[in-house]
Amino acid sequence: MEQFKRISHDVGVMGGKACIAGTRITVGMILMQISEGTTSGELIAEYPDLTGEDIAEALRYAAWAVGTKEELVVSA
Repeated sequence: MEQFKRISHDVGVMGGKACIAGTRITVGMILMQISEGTTSGELIAEYPDLTGEDIAEALRYAAWAVGTKEELVVSA
């Protein structure tokens, strides 16, 4: 995905789930943690390979993915 350079999909890593490139940190885990009140700073402290830019891209990716799904449902 050219527009999401920090996001990777590899069937050999976390079963192909969207991850921060070069890590096993999934976009879903980041979203779940944020939804439960974890701050970006706390995530970065817990996962030293994670950056603020990674978190921002995970959020953008999730928004894009939901938007794409909504378009498919509306079009059906």
